[in-house]
Amino acid sequence: MDSLTQIILGAAVGEAVLGRKIGNKAMLYGAIAGTIPDLDIISSYFTDTVSALEIHRGFTHSIFFSALFAPIIGWLVSKYEKYKSFKNWTWLFFWCLVTHPILDAHTTWGTQLFWPLDYRLAFRTIFVIDPLYTVPFLTFLLLALFQKRTAPKRRFYNNVGLIISSSYLLLTFGLKAMAYNQFEMALKKQQIDYVELETKPSPFNTVLWSANVSTKEQYLIGYYSFFDENPIQFEAYPKNHELLGDLIHKEKVQQMIRVSKGWYSITEEKDRLYYNDLRFGLLSLQPKAQNFVFKYEIKVDDLGQVTFVETVKNREDAKQLLKDLWMRIKGN
Repeated sequence: MDSLTQIILGAAVGEAVLGRKIGNKAMLYGAIAGTIPDLDIISSYFTDTVSALEIHRGFTHSIFFSALFAPIIGWLVSKYEKYKSFKNWTWLFFWCLVTHPILDAHTTWGTQLFWPLDYRLAFRTIFVIDPLYTVPFLTFLLLALFQKRTAPKRRFYNNVGLIISSSYLLLTFGLKAMAYNQFEMALKKQQIDYVELETKPSPFNTVLWSANVSTKEQYLIGYYSFFDENPIQFEAYPKNHELLGDLIHKEKVQQMIRVSKGWYSITEEKDRLYYNDLRFGLLSLQPKAQNFVFKYEIKVDDLGQVTFVETVKNREDAKQLLKDLWMRIKGN
């Protein structure tokens, strides 16, 4: 999830664990702990694009990391804070660290919660930014913040925020199941043979859902809103995996394929090859659009070494996407 949401979650969890004893400092330390797992983005400054993608939401987003570093941070904080309980500080940091990847597991990218096992948990039930999750959560956290440390209302407001946000997360599983069922029925009615079907919410909401459908020769992308009245339409995108040629055997190409879980297409533009990660969809709802959210130019140097360079996103595309989303959410 986005940094603001993780800060809010960390602050609320910190308050739930230690708010009665140390007041607003519980929220402060919780908010700090809620951002620590995302420090793995530093890896992008020390390694190549593909390796950085593979590292992201790996070790620092695992239960192992939380269990290892919670007592270390807890011990350090207990040494200089007036409140000296090493045990309670450790519990605060453990829960604030571990709830971060648990929340991230609901997104499309997912997390390696069980690192070092090579398994990325991704429920794909919520977009990385979802106001319906974040805004109510923030509202009740602020209400709690301005109450006295021992006031019953403080704990009440914080608990309400945690309950509402958690309930919304649970609701998204039901919404995903309903959308998945609609896509399945549409594929059956249209007599489309497919190998795999994945669904995810579109940006900023859980009303409009998108589907990636893998067939033998191409991918299909479709959208479904709970307000739709007309049948689901699918747009076809050729896989074009053959365009890679001998590059398919290169280590970095294989690594990128693992990162994208095999959901990728290759496009050729002006004698340049581009790798499109289909898991995160397009920056446009227009038919036949090719501007994927994660699109990388494949470059090969004189020594045959392969690198991936992410293409620059156009702000105008993002603005247009927001307009299109608003219209499409209301139904087809």
